[in-house]
Amino acid sequence: MSNLSSEIILHAYPQSPVAEKVRVAFGIKGLAWRSVEIPRLPPKPNLTALTGGYRRTPVVQIGADIYCDSQCIIRELERRYPSPSFMPTADQGLMWCLSRWTDGALFDQTVRHVLGSAGDSLDKDFAADRGRLYLGEDWATGLKQANADLPHLVAQVRAPLSWLDAQLADGRDFLIGSDAAAIDAQFYHVVWFLRGRWSGGPSFLSEFTNLVRWEENVRAIGHGTSRPMDPQDAIELAKSQNPLGATGVAANEPQGLIVGQSVTVIPDVNGGEQPVAGTLRYADAETVTIERTADDVGTVCVHFPRSGYRIDIV
Repeated sequence: MSNLSSEIILHAYPQSPVAEKVRVAFGIKGLAWRSVEIPRLPPKPNLTALTGGYRRTPVVQIGADIYCDSQCIIRELERRYPSPSFMPTADQGLMWCLSRWTDGALFDQTVRHVLGSAGDSLDKDFAADRGRLYLGEDWATGLKQANADLPHLVAQVRAPLSWLDAQLADGRDFLIGSDAAAIDAQFYHVVWFLRGRWSGGPSFLSEFTNLVRWEENVRAIGHGTSRPMDPQDAIELAKSQNPLGATGVAANEPQGLIVGQSVTVIPDVNGGEQPVAGTLRYADAETVTIERTADDVGTVCVHFPRSGYRIDIV
């Protein structure tokens, strides 16, 4: 990509399973991208300068357009780079529906599993941060419960892995056939997390021989090609560009949103996170975009999925 304004910049840290999902997505499309490494724990001042307060990983930046949540990132990559498609069959709607489970309940279950298995060895600051996100306000009690419930949690993860193993039993390379799809990346990050962050992961996964073969196929896709980028350079790039996000509100808008309204956007869970404030620029059934201006980054558009996020009119 010769134009700096169109470079894909991934703000993430290497150990993030959701960032691994996006890195595999880059690999499926054979993309070149820049890597800005962010801290695993708050504060994340360079990231939140761009997003207006959103601190989850990963975030993708293209010029002055900032894409939060892997739902939004995958959708935008498909729009900009349609071939090879993340949706190589006619099952696009079903894949998006299934992804809300892989990214929601299944991933949350896996996080509780991994946190619970770590027990007292878990870093206290990391436990407090992720526990608040995935176990609620009384995260310390939740963490103890997850540790005590580990056999139950293993059983809950084992069931969907057995379903995947059965899906792959006919020898297919990927979940929906011979071509890798977004749903492969969306399931792979859960398996990658289990293998790498749970001491019992490799032994547990070896039970699912078809799944392991698929896992190797996805790993072989790679991550495209990346080069590091300094966080301040990413901020300066955003400041030098104008956002290109669309403007408008789709028909049948259930919340009565209109362009130019002051709104806040926040994940629709009680994770103690900061809402992102700005003016509404775009909304439809899948996406909401807010525009915000700050001295350090200039004017940017911050894009969120509609599903899983709460929009409030200020």
